[in-house]
Amino acid sequence: MVTTTSAGAARAVRGGKGEPLLSVRDFAVEYRTGAGSTVKAVRGVDLDLYPGESLALVGESGCGKTTLGLGLLRLLPKLGTATGKVTFNRQDGTVIDVLGLDSRDLRRFRWRDAAMVFQGAMNAFNPVLKIRGHMHDTMRAHTKASRSEIEERAGELLRLVRLEPGRVLDSYPHELSGGMRQRVLIAMSLLLDPEILILDEPTTALDILTQRSIVDVLHEVRERLGFSMIFISHDLSLAAELADRVATMYAGRIVETGGVRDLFYRPRHPYTLGLINAVPPIVGELPDLESIPGGPPSLADLPPGCTFNPRCKFATEECRETDPPLLPVTDQPGDAHEVACIHSDQVHLDRPKPAADRPAADELGTAS
Repeated sequence: MVTTTSAGAARAVRGGKGEPLLSVRDFAVEYRTGAGSTVKAVRGVDLDLYPGESLALVGESGCGKTTLGLGLLRLLPKLGTATGKVTFNRQDGTVIDVLGLDSRDLRRFRWRDAAMVFQGAMNAFNPVLKIRGHMHDTMRAHTKASRSEIEERAGELLRLVRLEPGRVLDSYPHELSGGMRQRVLIAMSLLLDPEILILDEPTTALDILTQRSIVDVLHEVRERLGFSMIFISHDLSLAAELADRVATMYAGRIVETGGVRDLFYRPRHPYTLGLINAVPPIVGELPDLESIPGGPPSLADLPPGCTFNPRCKFATEECRETDPPLLPVTDQPGDAHEVACIHSDQVHLDRPKPAADRPAADELGTAS
């Protein structure tokens, strides 16, 4: 059985850029409706996730973040259809076409290669099964581990997420607090030592102190185990603290992506700028906060051209006719930065740039 120390060390060798761990090209998800029409929940997504990297997906509710996460693991409901190319490069050199896996290989891919922590931990548990039963069922469904090996692994991971195995394993889900259930779910997702962990709003509905605890746990566990992470959230402060790179989603598309400091201090898409301007900083003078006018469009009836144009103060007639592709930003230094906007040169954040040694989260505000 792989221990936390050996797993983290093995992945540290693969760390940095180079070959992506997960490569997504022209990925789309459509839902069929009862009326015979389709809803384009995710459209033309291209992204790469590198070994040891944390990528945050941010945006308003309904922009397609959760659907993208579910689609990458082929967990969509029956009415959903995923197309495009999703390639996973396993640590042993095996290249996997995720969308082409049969049911048997797909079962191996989930939990072993990639796992997901769902929003609302209570809904992820069987209410009549103790936590020990959840751990045993998960391990036995994918391995031939003995009872003692399962107990050892479960205890190791529960201690890693700051829980006492003796108390937690003999508890039913409803006997644990919301933060404890969330940490148990994180521990369960790591039972088979996956290389990718997808977290869907893991701090939603938790109080601010519990959010802080979950963030600290994720920092510590990721440092120990060395896995890559996709963090789905509408909370920019959490994304700023947990992510190495950030992708902004709007109406099913990624409209901007870049390094966390680059994107939060030099945004080039009007939507990203609007999200940042709506969050008060916790240092310096309080600026005038701005809300984004209107609401996200219906994914069943998208506007022509750039889908953000009805809400954008920079929109012109060209924006109402052309849906711009995601292209590199070439006039600024830093990490790779891409934006889908024909007026990106006009988008600037008025707040002063912070000191180089201060992380993005220090200005956006965190659960502290």
